[in-house]
Amino acid sequence: MTRTRTPSRAGALATLLLGPVAALAQAMAPAAEPRFSSGWRFEQRSGPAIYGALCAACHMPDGRGAKGAAAYPALQGNPRLAATPYLLHMVVNGNRAMPGFGSQLSDEQVAAVASHVRQRFGGLSEAAARVTPDEVHALRPASAAAPAPPASAAAH
Repeated sequence: MTRTRTPSRAGALATLLLGPVAALAQAMAPAAEPRFSSGWRFEQRSGPAIYGALCAACHMPDGRGAKGAAAYPALQGNPRLAATPYLLHMVVNGNRAMPGFGSQLSDEQVAAVASHVRQRFGGLSEAAARVTPDEVHALRPASAAAPAPPASAAAH
């Protein structure tokens, strides 16, 4: 006499045996784009995307800064944003508690995030807020060459 398994029993057994394998395969799958970074540089290209990935954690999404274990200065309404060299120096080189991101951002990326910050939080018009990659390059220390801009990343 042969035994036949009912479909419900076979399905339950297959689920029990294959479920963990499928879950493990999904957990090991590569992350979907957009990536946060490719290791040593950021992949985002647009000013808002760079700000969201890099600046908002300390300066907050609304640019109002934060206080807690440390003080993170507000960008919203900050008169220093009108001075392009000041902002570029801070982004590229950092100052005290703020790290510099010059080795992780290309001139194009620094220009994009600086333009975004100056317009969104500094109250400048789009034309007045615009920063060019050439301005960033001119202010970089000669010993601190910019990384190449991300080639494969789509504008986020």
